Amino acid sequence: MEIKRDMSVSLSGVRLDNPVIPASGCFGYGYGMSEFYDINILGSISFKGTTREARYGNPLPRVAECSAGMINSVGLQNPGIDAVIAEELPKMRAAFHKPIIANISGFSIDEYVECCEKITGEEQVEIIELNVSCPNVHGGGMSFGTSAESVAEVVKAVKRVVTKPLYVKLTPNVTDIVSIARAAEDAGADGLCLINTMLGMRINTATRKPVIANVMGGFSGAAVFPVAVRMVHQVSKACSVPVIGCGGVESAGDVVEMMMAGATAVEVGAANLRNPYACKEIIEALPAEMERLKIEKLSDIIGIV
Repeated sequence: MEIKRDMSVSLSGVRLDNPVIPASGCFGYGYGMSEFYDINILGSISFKGTTREARYGNPLPRVAECSAGMINSVGLQNPGIDAVIAEELPKMRAAFHKPIIANISGFSIDEYVECCEKITGEEQVEIIELNVSCPNVHGGGMSFGTSAESVAEVVKAVKRVVTKPLYVKLTPNVTDIVSIARAAEDAGADGLCLINTMLGMRINTATRKPVIANVMGGFSGAAVFPVAVRMVHQVSKACSVPVIGCGGVESAGDVVEMMMAGATAVEVGAANLRNPYACKEIIEALPAEMERLKIEKLSDIIGIV
């Protein structure tokens, strides 16, 4: 008798049919991909990082391929929170009928609060993902996410205005990821997402100039996977809120490994940019991977290591 494999998971009461989520910035708003396959196969979608004002992003060139990964410095290109709510969300919901994760970015606490207050009232959105990797323009330009105090301050401010589960996406560019994660949890975060991109740089030796106009950018792809697994494991052991694992995920085996490390769900980022069908192929391969490893329910393996 064939065993039915249960791939469903729950994030703060929000049920996902499977744990696979395209990461913010790597899948747009999803509806564009619906021309290629039924995106409702996905567990959820985290849409492009959204700020108060429309942003063109950083100067070109802003993407560079590397061995086992890529560097990007896109700079949060987006149409702004009001346009996302008025134009993008309706188109997204018309194509995607499952839970939507809103990735919110900001350069001041006021901006985070304003954007989150607006998005929390949208019924299409079921989880808010706070990107704290942005430079704090009122705090000397350091990323909010590199300071436990800054993380706590922004989370507390946002929690006062949101009615949806609030997940905080953490930067790996810190000495002690656990202290940052605990600060977010203690401030009221309902969940955590990690890791965001690492900081990288490449040089064109022929021109003797950086390949990215912004000099440095976010390094992502398969090369960062072991770092992401390590940090997910550390944080899931230290905190009691759910963790979304992200960073270098490229296969069904990677999803299982990330969940064993402590992730309840898994975001797939750079793999989508190389192969638009990456998430679809991972989801379709999961049942066979579960069978191979004798896993009946994916939720049973969360944090077993």
